[in-house]
Amino acid sequence: MKPPRARSTAVAATAVLGVLALTTACNRESGASTSAGGSDKPSIGIDLPRSDTDFWNSYAEYMKKDIKADGVNALPISTSQNDVTKLVSNVQVFENTGAKAIVMAPQDTGAIASTLDTLASKKIPVVSVDTRPDKGDVYMVVRADNRAYGTKACEYLGKQLGGKGKVAELQGALDSINGRDRSEAFAECVKAKFPGIKVFELPTDWKGDVASAKLQSLLAQHPDLNGIYMQAGGAFLQPTLALLQQKGLLKPAGEKGHITIVSNDGIPQEFDAIRKGQVDATVSQPADLYAKYALYYAQAAAEGKTFKAGPTDHDSTIIKLPNGLEDQLAAPLVTKDNVDDKALWGNNVGK
Repeated sequence: MKPPRARSTAVAATAVLGVLALTTACNRESGASTSAGGSDKPSIGIDLPRSDTDFWNSYAEYMKKDIKADGVNALPISTSQNDVTKLVSNVQVFENTGAKAIVMAPQDTGAIASTLDTLASKKIPVVSVDTRPDKGDVYMVVRADNRAYGTKACEYLGKQLGGKGKVAELQGALDSINGRDRSEAFAECVKAKFPGIKVFELPTDWKGDVASAKLQSLLAQHPDLNGIYMQAGGAFLQPTLALLQQKGLLKPAGEKGHITIVSNDGIPQEFDAIRKGQVDATVSQPADLYAKYALYYAQAAAEGKTFKAGPTDHDSTIIKLPNGLEDQLAAPLVTKDNVDDKALWGNNVGK
């Protein structure tokens, strides 16, 4: 299948409507429904996972742009702000307002299982973006290979450090599949290929302030740290660079004392830092393709279409999961050699 665009009773009733309106107002963006398709297309519910990182804000902008360009009949977009309780509430509103498919990106991939079971019982298919729910049926997961993120970061850092040194790993939330995949793959690669590198694992729950505080404590104990792996540049880049600047450790690549930094996300700010020599590399998560194919699969699901494992016509591979399918999109390593490539979404934000 080819994807589109290659993108008393009256009082009680009043009270119920009032509660529904309040729930919507608390968690939804005013005027976020930008459907151009009208009622002849199935309604799609879309929940954005958070608005506190540059990566997810970029994803949100691509999502809104694609909704308008493709004439998607989107219900008012909600934002769950990394809170599974809000996500569940937002999903219930989608159910009540006629969603035929739902797009979400659950940050707690274990806690969403019962909600997925409920949606499956009501025959409302779910497309999960970037995160793979641990349990519960999903129509499609739109995601890059997060284990490859950890492996690419390990291999780049290992070569740059000559197989020796001390590396701080700013991990994401380990209750999420992405945090686990990146952490496990990074650890396995270092153990197998670069046993001379000492890794200090610093769980952060994807929070920049937590990452900064833990990195500051580590630097006090190990001032000879010579590498950092940031699992989420959108959350960790600014506080990390600010801390290194404050301590006089933000030295450009090639200069003595430079701390080699590898990140994940591919946001414009990371690209600027690579150009300045502050950051050495990042793995570019395809925020633009996450939005494009989330909508593509949601509409396909609402129309009753099906897919199977194997290569796609957009340079990715669909794999079979115990609870559904996953389209693994490409996520290239970006260094000073290719940072200006116009094909990278981080060079096209806002254009």
